[in-house]
Amino acid sequence: MLAYTVYSEAGGVGKTTTAANLAHAHAQDGLRTLIIDLDPQDASISYIFGVDDDRDNPNADNLVRHMVGRNKGPFRDLIRDDTGIDNIDVIPAHNMLSNLDTSMRRAKESEEEMHSDPNYEWIQEEQLYQLLGRNSIQDEYDVIICDPQASEGQGLYNAVMVTRTILIPVELSGKGSLSIDGLEQLVDGLEANLDIDVGVLGIVPVAFGNTTGHQEHLDMLQDEVTYDVPAIFRKRESLMQEMWDSRATAYEVVDEAYKNGEKGARRVPDREHETLEKYDELAADIKEVFEA
Repeated sequence: MLAYTVYSEAGGVGKTTTAANLAHAHAQDGLRTLIIDLDPQDASISYIFGVDDDRDNPNADNLVRHMVGRNKGPFRDLIRDDTGIDNIDVIPAHNMLSNLDTSMRRAKESEEEMHSDPNYEWIQEEQLYQLLGRNSIQDEYDVIICDPQASEGQGLYNAVMVTRTILIPVELSGKGSLSIDGLEQLVDGLEANLDIDVGVLGIVPVAFGNTTGHQEHLDMLQDEVTYDVPAIFRKRESLMQEMWDSRATAYEVVDEAYKNGEKGARRVPDREHETLEKYDELAADIKEVFEA
């Protein structure tokens, strides 16, 4: 099974669009794919796939409730298969994720205080892993992709504990350069916090432009960081913006010729087909890594 977390310390650098499009690439390759949305932002995987209708409903059952043992129904009822794309299911995000760290800390205190064994430890970072295991979720999917928010905390820790592997999109300018500087420290920190080995599928530059600044950042990345750079995605502002306007993956935008949310209104240039080919190639490379 393929399992990885798409993560970047800097927000707005293509983390969610990368996760969504790779999921679509895996799905069209015939792999049954589950995306776990751990990002409380409104602009999320759940939004793209149209399964965010209960996000702000305080009474709705959701992933946080299950992670802290306060669920309202079966875990499997959280899984949405109405994404409109064959082979893609989503566990949606909920606004309660904004307070996940606090909820997990309180649950830990409560569980340990009430347990009959005074040495019992309720491990916060393992709760998502245990949930998936108890419900045999890994047995039903070929791919699991986690999309946590762009900051450290229990969302990220639980995601990485499930996948043990990360893919890191970066933007080669401005806020993205901060991520480049701290890439190896990020991975070292995760390994220290979780006491596991964390595999890195690679660093993926996104929104790469033909500028001196971008090229300098790319040269620095390739020269100074030990991780692979398996793909470089050029700047495609129109395509990526249309994903959000149409609530669709880049594949759907191109295939349905979406423009301003309307089907059949787009003139699709060759460069957008080339972008999809890049996602196909990256998805194939990821698959090869796990099969090796």
